[in-house]
Amino acid sequence: MILSEALQSVTQTLRRAKIADASVEAEVLLGHVLGMSKTGLYTEPERSLTSAERERLRRLVWRRLDGEPAAYVLGHCEFYGIDFYVESHAFIPRPETELLVEEAVKLAQRISRQGEQSTIADIGTGCGAIAISLALALPQAKIYATDISPSALKVAGVNCRRHGVNGQVELLQGNLLEPLPQAVDVIVANLPYVKDCEFVDLSPEITEYEPTIALAGGRDGLDKIREMLEQMRGKGGVHLGEGPAYLLLEIGQGQGEMVTSLVNDYFPQASIELISDLGGIERVVKVGL
Repeated sequence: MILSEALQSVTQTLRRAKIADASVEAEVLLGHVLGMSKTGLYTEPERSLTSAERERLRRLVWRRLDGEPAAYVLGHCEFYGIDFYVESHAFIPRPETELLVEEAVKLAQRISRQGEQSTIADIGTGCGAIAISLALALPQAKIYATDISPSALKVAGVNCRRHGVNGQVELLQGNLLEPLPQAVDVIVANLPYVKDCEFVDLSPEITEYEPTIALAGGRDGLDKIREMLEQMRGKGGVHLGEGPAYLLLEIGQGQGEMVTSLVNDYFPQASIELISDLGGIERVVKVGL
């Protein structure tokens, strides 16, 4: 089998399985197997696939047909222009979360202009995508990254080593803010926000393969956000520095008003701004404390 035939065959197979963007996924799978770029796939259409390459491609296609997310099949995904190792112990980072990183970078740069080295906590770090993206964008910042899952932190550790930020990003195992060793300037959190009733509407790719702990937000989707706010306000919960300090939360569609009200309950004097993504959906809550 030559490359052009393989590409056509995989595309048709994925399309019959009603996988969205079948042609794009076929290019990605074939490029992964052959170690070729998209351009390379089309400049060498007569290249023959070895038997080992054909077998590896067949296995990957079957995993995809079985519903496994492409990122897990490939073992990596791109976030904020950076390639991250991913596997099923950690949630796959989504493009919409890049807005959270962008806002955190702006705040940290504002703090740095005031002559202070910024400290940031990424709560519920998963594969480490947010923390590492921040570290690479802010080489002078100190980043703490917490997660309750030791397995997720192992994935984050791989990514920290891969991108050379081991000394800048400190991984901490524990529940939300509890492991933080010091107060920070910015808390960034993409916590679970899927409501219990919304799980039936999620695709099997998500519910059967991605960690439920990274998704389930309880009855109203705000359980973990509420718990973190309680930690921030509770006795001994001094997690933000004495100067201007900020909390950035990613939220689900339609949750802006509820989260704003919740934050106001805990911190009546806080300034709160809702920031929309490119689709016009309120995606990030910025809290000044």
